[in-house]
This record gives sequence, C-alpha cells and structure tokens, in this order.
Amino acid sequence: MLELREIQLSDKYWIKELLSYSDYRGCEYSFGNNYAWRNVYDIKIGRFKDFYIVKSNGEFIFPAGKGNITELIDHLKEYCRFHGEELTFCSSDKSVAERLRELYANEVEISSNRDYFDYIYSFEDLAALSGKKYHSKRNFINRFKQSQDWSYEAITAENIDECKEMNKRWCEANECSLSLAKTEESCAVENGLNNFFELDFEGGLLRVGGKVQAFTFGERLNSDTFVVHVEKAMTEITGAYPMINYEFVNHLRKEFTYINREEDMGEPNLRKAKESYRPVFMQEKFQIRFR
Repeated sequence: MLELREIQLSDKYWIKELLSYSDYRGCEYSFGNNYAWRNVYDIKIGRFKDFYIVKSNGEFIFPAGKGNITELIDHLKEYCRFHGEELTFCSSDKSVAERLRELYANEVEISSNRDYFDYIYSFEDLAALSGKKYHSKRNFINRFKQSQDWSYEAITAENIDECKEMNKRWCEANECSLSLAKTEESCAVENGLNNFFELDFEGGLLRVGGKVQAFTFGERLNSDTFVVHVEKAMTEITGAYPMINYEFVNHLRKEFTYINREEDMGEPNLRKAKESYRPVFMQEKFQIRFR
C-alpha cells in the first residue's frame, strides 16, 4: 500500500532524478515548488517504483517518472479505495491526458481550466525585448535607468536577508493580513528564501538608492526550461517589475530555450501583465477523474 508523508530537503536528489525522467514543463514538476509550497497546499509525497507521487490539497499531481502506467494507476486506485476517495489528478500534461484516454476510454473524465495554464516565453525574447511588441517594456526600462540610482546583484548569502526584509515590506504595503491568498504566497516566498541555497534556487535583486526594491528567483525546471517561482517589486518604484525581469534573464545562463512564468490563477491584472510579455505558448494542464 502506498504511504504518503511530508516532503523533506533530504528527498531532493531522488525526486529530481525521477522528475528528469518525464521532463515535464508544468511548474508543479519541480522540487523547489513542492517544498516551498508544502504547507500552503498540504503537499504529501511518496514513491512507487520509479514514479514520484505528489498529493496536493487532497488530489494527486500525475506522477513523474518511468515505468508501467497501468500498474501505477492500479496502485493509486488501491490507495484511493482504501481511503474512500476518488482517484483524480489535478494537473496533468497533455501527453498524459491523451495516453490515459487511450488506455481507459470512458472510464476517465478529462477537463481543463485556462486559469491554471503556465505562461511559456522564449528566453531570447525576454532577454532582447526587441521589436514593436516590446516597445512599451523598453520604454519602462529606459525611463527607469535614466531616473533611478540603481544596481543589480545576484542573490547571495550576503544579501539574501535584505530580500527577506523586502518581502515583509511588500506584505505590509499590499495588506497581506487582509488576504488569505497573499498571506499564503508570502509564507511560500519566505520558505523559499529560508531554504534558497538548499533548493538550488537562482535569483537576483534590484537596488534603488542602495535599498532592495525588487527580487526574483526560480530554478531549472527541465532540460530546456527555467521556471520563475517568485517576482516581487515595490509598486511605488515605477518600472521595477520590468527591470528586474529584464536584468535577471540577461544574467541567467544562456542554456535555456524557454522561461516558465507559471499561471495567473484567473486574476485579471496578473493575466494582463503576463500576456503583455507575449508567451510563445501556454503549457496546458488537465484535470483527470476516474469514474
């Protein structure tokens, strides 16, 4: 019988190995994401042969790994029967949805929700911001450079505490105490910063007048994609968001083809901001329910 437990930092190496077998591009398929959000999403993990099992808020994420899929599904069905649950996957790659439909036909109900699709951008586009479609972004950046006393740094052990302090300032300015979603996000960001180096995160910060006013971080997601988990900027600093985005990508290693900037959760302003950077495609995710 499958046993699920809390995720630990010591799980990093075997989890990353199994994630690499599938090479999925959805933001859920990263150790850093699973660990940083473990308390918010009540994440529990397990292993079945060479499959990495994740349960988030009572639903499974389709397991990454390699092996016999029907044997895996039978094992998960047994677990669900024992616990009186219905087997559902809250986030699955399109290739998985198509494969399960082939194998199980009318036994599965498959749906999707645009709110949870990831935005995938060209690394070269975000680094260059060339062409008419990025004209407004270039203007923001140019005005920022001309009007601010600024500098960019990689996040290191010497300056990471300043990012933690800025995260607190951001929460106060954005009234996190009045919003459960913002409070949960703040906790996940703090969790990520507290375990930044153990999680193999990479990030950068922006100083204005010597003070940290923006920061961002993420990690390698798969063979060709870097995922940005967090991007924070003090909104009173005009142009800070496009500037930290631009500087971070241009200081990132040139070995990536794509940047995953995660989903918009159906939030209108966030959707507008993410669409303004012109994704090359959306990483579709599917919900799968076994009847």
